[in-house]
Amino acid sequence: MHTPTLRRSARTGLALVASACLLASCQNPDSRPEEETSAAAPESSAPHSATSSTSATTEETTETSAAEHEGPRATAEGHVVVLSTGGTIASTHDKDGAVVPTVTGSKLVDPLSGTFDQDKLTLEVNDIAKLDSSAMTLDDTDTIIEAVNMELQRDDVDGVVVTHGTDSMEETAIAVDTFQDNDKPVALTGAMRPFDDPDPDGPDNLALAVKTVTDPSNKGRGTFIAFADHVIPARGAFKSDTSKADGFANNNGKKQSKRPKALKHQPLGNTRVDIVAAYPGAPADLIQRSLDSGAEGIVIEGMGAGNIGDELAQAAKAAAKKVPVVLTTRVDHGPVEGIYGGAGGGATLADAGVISSGTLRAPQARMLLAAAITTDTDPAKLFPDAD
Repeated sequence: MHTPTLRRSARTGLALVASACLLASCQNPDSRPEEETSAAAPESSAPHSATSSTSATTEETTETSAAEHEGPRATAEGHVVVLSTGGTIASTHDKDGAVVPTVTGSKLVDPLSGTFDQDKLTLEVNDIAKLDSSAMTLDDTDTIIEAVNMELQRDDVDGVVVTHGTDSMEETAIAVDTFQDNDKPVALTGAMRPFDDPDPDGPDNLALAVKTVTDPSNKGRGTFIAFADHVIPARGAFKSDTSKADGFANNNGKKQSKRPKALKHQPLGNTRVDIVAAYPGAPADLIQRSLDSGAEGIVIEGMGAGNIGDELAQAAKAAAKKVPVVLTTRVDHGPVEGIYGGAGGGATLADAGVISSGTLRAPQARMLLAAAITTDTDPAKLFPDAD
């Protein structure tokens, strides 16, 4: 797997005039189910367009957009760095019709050439990868974490946006949040439709992310996913639909998840944590084979409120004496609760040292367990919602 390198591009000020009807529609997400609506940030999302190109002049872009748009400008002030990593938002169709990452960060912000006041907002674009997020490794996650933290340390930067594929966005989001020792907000965003789609959703999502990280009320609240008119906390987020534009939810509903103290970043790249799915009759050797292959931690995706079969439970309890084992669930909503006894009940597993993931699902639990292992941190401290 190719590990992307960080490349810095020139910063450019952006100007954009927003469409009043778009702004109004973004401020009315009432159709969202309650459990998928976050109170993490105001849901007045940003409209279409913002510009940033290392070669095009802002004067040309502003003149074109001013002729095409009428209405008040969106409110966003400060200096935002946009880190482009690939994904559907940066993808186009190849000659065979397949969607592949091809678009630079500068081109991503080009369609936004009308939302923000250039005298109040500066967007700086850096390309750090051009990947399908399903192909990302922990080395790639490390690259993104390091790039985000480097930009957050700058006195002239007010927030960071990461454009990212949706397949593994929830993992990168919680990884960034876990190692984010800074009050400045970070937002990940992407798209469900590619850049060359007749009606791409990327521009609106990117505008929302920019508005999220420039919102003063988000200071000190960590990392968010800004997507389809909704801003949700990184912790507890998951991809909830394979194709709908409104593709992300948060398992905590309107409740703000507890954030543990930030960790100092240590490379995750060589840390192996396996996810083992429980199902009726799952054999013990699923866990043993992971251990034999070098797994330093195990995440078990249980059933219901966190229960597994007898045979797998025996292996889990034995494994917990050697490596950290975290129990989560395959159910979309609700916490893992140790209320059942029996050989594979959640209460029995907890007594044997298996750690509950609380409200986090397997992908995020795996990322946190890897972070705990690489930083020599007690894994239970990274799952405060399980208390």
